[in-house]
Amino acid sequence: MDNLESDSLPTEVILTHPRRSLGSICFDWTPQPGHYLDLQGQTYAVLERRHRYQLKSGRYRLYQISLYVQSAERPQERSLVDGRWVLGDATCRFNAHSELVRCAVNPDGPCSQCRSFEPNNT
Repeated sequence: MDNLESDSLPTEVILTHPRRSLGSICFDWTPQPGHYLDLQGQTYAVLERRHRYQLKSGRYRLYQISLYVQSAERPQERSLVDGRWVLGDATCRFNAHSELVRCAVNPDGPCSQCRSFEPNNT
């Protein structure tokens, strides 16, 4: 396994609650926190990505990648902000500009029917 690159390493996918492994997968892309992935007919939100390294021949080498996920539905409302997708309408003053949290006022959405919507004037 010494000559494998990090993107070809099997990635262990771990469900956070109830905690259990969903298996090891070689992805052809790099899932990051806030991304969604489909696995075994279910959609999951990526919460955390961990890398583990091993010292071998005086060098640290990536030897394991773990993704911590939770069951989720793909959000219908998303906004592109500075090259990344965030939940909800980013033009609202209360939007968290996060891949994981829409806002504190109406975290489950939808933004289009939210009584607290205020345009962001900045």
